[in-house]
Amino acid sequence: MDSPIATVMLPLALAVIMFGLGLSLTSDDFRRVRRHPRAVVVALACQALLLPAVCFGLVVAFGLSPELAVGMTLLAASPGGTTANLFSHLFGGDVALNVTLTAINAVVAIVTLPVITNFALLHFEPGTGQDGLGLQFDKVLQVFALVLVPVVIGLAVRRRSEAFALRMDRPVRLLSVVVLVAVIIGAVLAERSNIGGYLADAGPVALLFCVLSLATGYFVPRLARVGKRQAIACSMEIGVHNSAVAMTLAISVLGSVSLAVPAAVYGVLAYPVAALAGLLMTRVGTRLPAEESARTA
Repeated sequence: MDSPIATVMLPLALAVIMFGLGLSLTSDDFRRVRRHPRAVVVALACQALLLPAVCFGLVVAFGLSPELAVGMTLLAASPGGTTANLFSHLFGGDVALNVTLTAINAVVAIVTLPVITNFALLHFEPGTGQDGLGLQFDKVLQVFALVLVPVVIGLAVRRRSEAFALRMDRPVRLLSVVVLVAVIIGAVLAERSNIGGYLADAGPVALLFCVLSLATGYFVPRLARVGKRQAIACSMEIGVHNSAVAMTLAISVLGSVSLAVPAAVYGVLAYPVAALAGLLMTRVGTRLPAEESARTA
């Protein structure tokens, strides 16, 4: 897909979103890993290993077409979005941990995204004309340029002028939301002739994957004796995937709008589902499982 939207607008849109993420980060966000090492390790393991496996099982169980299967896997491999910080704040999560996880995820995704997506391309063979994302060095460079470079620039701007970064934080966040909505609408319009079938096929899988992502992000850390506020942060970070990353890589790097459809569907479903999950998590008791067992013994 060589249209100006794919080659210019989508990469620019993602650059704005990732630049906004960089503006919100400081070097302390990376150092904060020492304060909650267990939460960080558990969340990253869920994000990089468990969720792609869950997603693979779902697309096989539901018998998705190769294009939708790869699109779902690409979504599962994408890091959490900055919106996760907002949901975490609204429902009493550890926002500082969210910021830390988002920062580390942006770096880790440079490795995990090509590997996981390439596996899906080789396994499902969607016929997009691509040989893979991870096997081609130029595509890895594209992922690096799209995902990490804008974050580094944002970090540098904040370090040079924190006052400017703070002033720009809200406008850039609002622009990021507008951009994400525009990207979703663009993908839906581009596939409007097939959208009915795509929604019927990908909708249930995207919804179930969203629910499982949020549940995994909460209950696995809790079972690992992570505090409730940190578990809520992990849930939002893992459950609210960065749809813009998945859609931009699908259209601009892999050249297929159909691969972007699951991320577009997920982008619409994730917000109300995350809000409902947040309400439910705030009503769950604060005791850790082991503490509850000891109390009732």
